[in-house]
Amino acid sequence: MLKVAVIGLGTISHIHIPAIKANPNAELVAVCDNDKSLSNSVPGANFYSNYEVMLEKEELDCVHICLPHYLHYPVTTACVEKGVHVFLEKPLGLNAEEGLALVKLEEDHKDIKIGVCLQNRNNESFEKLQEIIRSGEYGPIRGVKGLVAWFRPKDYYDIQPWRGQWKYAGGGVMINQALHTLDLMQLVGGEIESIRGSVDQLLDYNIEVEDTASARIQFKNGAKGLFFATNANADNSSVELEVLFEKERFIIKDSILIRVNEAGEKEELMEDAKLPGSKHYYGASHAKTINQFYSAIIENTQDYIHAKDALASIAIIDAIHLSSEKKQSIKMEVFQ
Repeated sequence: MLKVAVIGLGTISHIHIPAIKANPNAELVAVCDNDKSLSNSVPGANFYSNYEVMLEKEELDCVHICLPHYLHYPVTTACVEKGVHVFLEKPLGLNAEEGLALVKLEEDHKDIKIGVCLQNRNNESFEKLQEIIRSGEYGPIRGVKGLVAWFRPKDYYDIQPWRGQWKYAGGGVMINQALHTLDLMQLVGGEIESIRGSVDQLLDYNIEVEDTASARIQFKNGAKGLFFATNANADNSSVELEVLFEKERFIIKDSILIRVNEAGEKEELMEDAKLPGSKHYYGASHAKTINQFYSAIIENTQDYIHAKDALASIAIIDAIHLSSEKKQSIKMEVFQ
């Protein structure tokens, strides 16, 4: 039985905690948050307001880190150095520099695993899309398009001010809302040659980070990518991922993988499991990803999303910010 703890009891922890409790091989023994008013929020788990104290007092196998981005690197480091496996909410870190440091941390502690919660890789629609790509049936990929049109009210940033500050968040809509889409785009398209991007603020929220971003991506295999994300939409629309092959195209929208043939005829191929309630657009593969990580710990396999696997999406975000600042294309080799 894995002894598990959660550090950070914010919004995303409410998706992690039920998944932990539902796994028969895990026991949630402790939680930690600096807000002491949450001390009774998770019955049956010991509460701590200091994660270092928790790491000293509890005998833990795995810690879930559900903290603001600027704490991902230092808290992950503390857990790994205590010999505790880490399941880390995205992003890997504030930027590619921190990401590279966490990759090295895992390499230097080969008995300890750092799993990253890029759960949309495990959506049924995307798994089916990857099968299609591997088959080669439709020829090479010519283009990849990713669209994220969501809405965040001003109080999203007012209630948690760190979300709007560079030094705490490392960015805005890309690192908070659209990172999963960028991750899937690079998995589909392969290694990236260069990126030309732009970031902006369309909302008058008085925040430092971008609420809107766009980019044109040149993949090394010749495919071209288009990315657009915003928090300035009227509502949270379905994320769209489109892959254009030489012969046909495939689109994931409304959590359904659709094949579109040359005549424009559509065929639904696979639909994702969905979360109940208002956060259905998050996707429902958190539990699947967490269970995969627990199995990797118990069976001592490498079958999980490693720190090195999560590095590309952070590097892409850095490249888009740099491209917007310099108003020129950025070679991805800068971040390697």
